Amino acid sequence: MKERITISVSSINGSRHFHLCSKTQLRLRWVAGTCLALTLSVAGGLVYLNHLLNSAQSQQKALVQQSESLNGELVSLKRLKAELENEMDERENRLAYVAERLGELEHVLGVGSPEESSLERRLDVAAINSAVRLAMLDSIPNGLPVVNARQSSPFGERVHPVTRKRKMHRGLDFAVKKGTPIYATADGVVETVRSSQKGYGNFIRLQHAFGFTSSYSHLKSFAVRHGDFVTKGDLIAYSGNTGLSSGPHLHYEVRFVGRALNPQPFVQWGMDNFEHIFDQESKVKWAYLVDSVTLRVSRQLQLSSQKDVKFMVSSG
Repeated sequence: MKERITISVSSINGSRHFHLCSKTQLRLRWVAGTCLALTLSVAGGLVYLNHLLNSAQSQQKALVQQSESLNGELVSLKRLKAELENEMDERENRLAYVAERLGELEHVLGVGSPEESSLERRLDVAAINSAVRLAMLDSIPNGLPVVNARQSSPFGERVHPVTRKRKMHRGLDFAVKKGTPIYATADGVVETVRSSQKGYGNFIRLQHAFGFTSSYSHLKSFAVRHGDFVTKGDLIAYSGNTGLSSGPHLHYEVRFVGRALNPQPFVQWGMDNFEHIFDQESKVKWAYLVDSVTLRVSRQLQLSSQKDVKFMVSSG
């Protein structure tokens, strides 16, 4: 006789009997086992998720602490950056002042040998060929850094429009709207790109050949980065009103071996009035410079001629 289980259910209406055969028992065992397995799986999953949650909370706490530490370092670095910018501005001003005083002392003491003076007098502008002129105009700042701009403040001593103190103004100011394109005035490399809300504000300095530099201050934004090579006429920035400025404008400077020069003769300098710069700017030993450029150009022409001859021989 097959083994079976009888379940009796009694009530006021009588008793009812349910018979479970072996197959039904097997099904019930399978269902119970499945439920137990599911329960154990869910419990195990909950334990694992709880472990993940605890681990995530620990990682979050560590990240929060790291973020707070980095924020503290960022604040310190920003403070250090501001201090270094102020120190750089002060150092540049001191160097410019020393260079100007040195020039005045050289003039008073008459420093310079008769040979050098004679060489300066022998500068023959008419003998400078067009290749040398083009090379100089490509390498040395000349022309306007902005298009159709009004000059609002010249080079020289003035009362500063913000501080109201009398001090040396070492550049030219061009009254332009914010966002006006600014262009490189000669070939060179971007020496400095500095963001600041003090002094010169957002600032770019280009390093040119023969010891010349040009700088552009109070900018809104930059179009070049440190180390970029630029050619004359390239877009380098957009004008703004950053730093110690009373209104939107471009402050433009030209320097020779660190000494601030009046940019006006350089702005007016070009192929049509090439000799103009020699009469207007006496702080540069133009005769030496012209000789150096002439030598470079002649070497380039010789190399070019040699290449042409070799090409003709090889092709013939």
